[in-house]
Amino acid sequence: MASTQFAVLSIFALLLPSIALATQHIVGDEQGWTTNFDYQAWAASKVFRVGDSLLFKYTAPNHNVIRANQTEFQQCIKSEANQVLTTGSDIIDLKSLGKKWYICGVKDHCSNLKMKLAINVIDAWAPAPAPTTPAPPPPTSSAFSIKASSVSQILSTVGLAAIVTLAAF
Repeated sequence: MASTQFAVLSIFALLLPSIALATQHIVGDEQGWTTNFDYQAWAASKVFRVGDSLLFKYTAPNHNVIRANQTEFQQCIKSEANQVLTTGSDIIDLKSLGKKWYICGVKDHCSNLKMKLAINVIDAWAPAPAPTTPAPPPPTSSAFSIKASSVSQILSTVGLAAIVTLAAF
């Protein structure tokens, strides 16, 4: 009995972090899924993991969401084989690794009005990818060196004073 409870608790403990860490990304944040928005810049600031979901919020029937492949995404092709989501509050669960592409199939929204999104989904446990621009190196000014050595001297003096005071007792 105890071993069964331990096994159940162990499985729960392993699954809990992935459930707790799943994120629902509202595509376009406050803007939602709309025309003339840079979804590639929006996606560049996000990390998409297996277990997360995308929420496409828009006014139906003005827009829709179509899952596409890379060619359909690049050329804004609306394939009849692809499912068209039309609720205005469409949730897509990210269940697998890799590149994912989404377009709006209404009129020229994809081709002329930038209504397209490409993301890369990484493993739930993988570290976030490195930023595209490296962080600048820390300053190496002489002022910093002087301050650091001054602090070091002050701490040494205080420590020496404490030792002398304690030795006097």
